[in-house]
Amino acid sequence: MTTRIFVFHPNLKGQSRANQVLADAAAQAGFDVRDMYSLYPDFAIDVKTEQSILEQTDRIVLQFPMYWYSSPALLKQWEDMVLEYGWAYGSTGTALQGKEVILAITQGAGAEDYRSDGRFQVTTKELLKPFETIRFHTGLVFKEAFVLAGTLSLSEEDLQEASKAYLTHISR
Repeated sequence: MTTRIFVFHPNLKGQSRANQVLADAAAQAGFDVRDMYSLYPDFAIDVKTEQSILEQTDRIVLQFPMYWYSSPALLKQWEDMVLEYGWAYGSTGTALQGKEVILAITQGAGAEDYRSDGRFQVTTKELLKPFETIRFHTGLVFKEAFVLAGTLSLSEEDLQEASKAYLTHISR
């Protein structure tokens, strides 16, 4: 099974501690890790290239930090452009049917904040629903998300343990 990791972090190498550790662990384990903001810093996405890569991928991992309870802007732009009508959905849009997707999310706030009775009064599962709902148009099969909460307070040891859990999760 071909698994590719699409990392959407605006400054992966400069500002990201958790996403960088996860991406590095995946790359060292032999996964193809694509730093999307490095590839498309101007948001000029090469749609045909991205579609070709997706066609050659069995399991798609979308890794990103949760920004304002959603994703960074480039992920939304990528979805809007790459998952186009006639290719990803519609009567002739069957390119993604049956492919697996894992959302790999990092959150600065703690897991206790993402509960219906928590600080934000919403669960992570509820926040991920718009991403997962595309399955009804695309035929994508969403697997359990990998969620790493509380990244702002994780020790280096905890972060290394999380990277091992990440590799196990995306390898299942």
